[in-house]
Amino acid sequence: MITRIWYGWTLPENADAYEKLVREKVFREIEKMKIIGYQGMQFLRKEGTDEVEFISMMWFNKLENVKDFVGEDYDVAHIPEEARKLLSRYQERVNHYEVRHQLDYQ
Repeated sequence: MITRIWYGWTLPENADAYEKLVREKVFREIEKMKIIGYQGMQFLRKEGTDEVEFISMMWFNKLENVKDFVGEDYDVAHIPEEARKLLSRYQERVNHYEVRHQLDYQ
């Protein structure tokens, strides 16, 4: 399994709008793509004094599935233009990790 991890930051006044956009539009658009091997996504938020940090973590069965999502240059961040306008800064390249061990809690 491959985990795709991306970081982005907003100003506090843009954080709720960005989170809403991701929840209501970006998540749905990704789901509509019906990517073979896509296993889901988590979206994390951390409040800061000057910025709000967001982390997205997506899971895919294998690297080929990631390429089906974003193309051959799979390290490129997938950030819709509408989202870019709300972010103060963000990773332009994404980190990919091979999941070596996983413990599921019931």
